[in-house]
This record gives sequence, structure tokens and C-alpha cells, in this order.
Amino acid sequence: MSAGASTGLPIRMLHDRLLISTENEPGERTSGGGILIPATASVGKRLAWGSVVAIGSHVRQVALGDRVLFDPEDRAEVEMGSRTYLLLRERDLHAVASEPEGSDPTGLYL
Repeated sequence: MSAGASTGLPIRMLHDRLLISTENEPGERTSGGGILIPATASVGKRLAWGSVVAIGSHVRQVALGDRVLFDPEDRAEVEMGSRTYLLLRERDLHAVASEPEGSDPTGLYL
């Protein structure tokens, strides 16, 4: 399966590799009390979300467009067409977000 051709990227992923985009992910967070936490704040080891834009031929549990949870320290960056993507192995992912059951989806839940 050539995932790069279907997404318009000039790349074909090999083996169990994934190409992740973090462009549309929010950088800042809001605490339960309404305090804005900037993206530069360091609070221990924090995992990050991203969207899968290309997959290798041996990827089994993840599909194109899935929203995945990963450790931002265990990654390699690649730049294509003025955009930066992350290169990960499938085993480096911690979770895949799933849509809630039912006919009225209101968001993504784990």
C-alpha cells in the first residue's frame, strides 16, 4: 500500500513506519480551573497527539487519518514542502483515539 500517493506526499513509507502531522493540534492547554497553560510549560513527561498522514506496508493497527498519542521525545523530524512531520514506528505509539459509539459523535474519547 502506497500511502504517500494517496495523500499527495512525495514519499512512500517502509515497513512499520508512520508519518505524523501535529499541525492542527492545540499548543496551549487550559487547566480544569480555567488557567491557560502555554505550550512551552514543562510539566514532567507529557505525551502529544498527532494525525497519521502516511503509513508503511507492515502497519497493522493504525490507518490514515487516525489521531494517535505518542511521546514527543521519541521521534525523528522530516521536512517536506515547508511542513514538518514526525517519523515514528508503530510500536512507539501509546494509543489511537476512537470515536464514541452511537449516531451522534460529539468528539474523540479514549
